[in-house]
Amino acid sequence: MIYVSRLEHFNAAHKLHNPNWSMAKNKEVFGPCANANWHGHNYELIVTVKGKPEPDTGFVIDLKKLSTLIRTHIIEKVDHKNLNMDVAFMEGKLASTENLIIEFWNILAPQIEKISNAKLHSLKLYETPRNYVEYFGE
Repeated sequence: MIYVSRLEHFNAAHKLHNPNWSMAKNKEVFGPCANANWHGHNYELIVTVKGKPEPDTGFVIDLKKLSTLIRTHIIEKVDHKNLNMDVAFMEGKLASTENLIIEFWNILAPQIEKISNAKLHSLKLYETPRNYVEYFGE
């Protein structure tokens, strides 16, 4: 099995806020991430697919096609956006990195299978250089 990864970048704002809680509890749990005026991140998304190389190309997946797919279905929807207010697939969800990566998976997994025999293996989403989440679709 071969694992192939593609790195993409986007910038987005969000705030962590549970509408069922008081402002005091939101600040206690989420700290500065509950800032009423939002805050932003420079996100790095690593998409890893797995499969066997195609005999005709030697590729598990055409990385140009994978990049276009990621940019079309994810990056164009979140880049320079407010994740709480501007992103349809995040509507009604707490805009945590954990919830965001699950939504990315739900979008990308079926799209990848449309362009190749590869399967989505994992997503890694860096919110900061020191904080990231990784998801395997489980």
